[in-house]
Amino acid sequence: MAKSKKQDELEQQVADLTADLQRTRADFENYRKRVENEKAAARSAGQSSAILKLLPVIDNIERAVAYTPEDIKDHKWVQGVTGLVKNLEKSLDALHLQRIDATVGSEFNPDLHEAIQFDEDAEGGKEVIAEELQAGYTLSGLPIRHAMVKVTRQ
Repeated sequence: MAKSKKQDELEQQVADLTADLQRTRADFENYRKRVENEKAAARSAGQSSAILKLLPVIDNIERAVAYTPEDIKDHKWVQGVTGLVKNLEKSLDALHLQRIDATVGSEFNPDLHEAIQFDEDAEGGKEVIAEELQAGYTLSGLPIRHAMVKVTRQ
């Protein structure tokens, strides 16, 4: 009978140690997942911060290309700058940065667009974009900078 009691104690110790080991494994797995999520969030925040610093440069390059005088549009230097813009767009696309659609006549979406001006005299039941004032971008599908637009009604 004494052996049975000792055996019961040992079996209880094994069960307790097994339960502790299972909890420790679960805790470690949760810790590992949390650290991976924190690393991903830090990478994303760093990428967002870097891209936000580049967006004004992109805006200026696009303005320069858009306002190129007609008499020098065929100049090789101007064509080179235009080519740089295309290369920049490819690089940004590889980073999952997409320009927000803010074409004239498209529907106003407050999740993606920021209304800077509103045509108070316009009549209609639907708010649409009258003009894009500054390009907006999404990073991996989430807005990183809203498109600044003028809104009217149709």
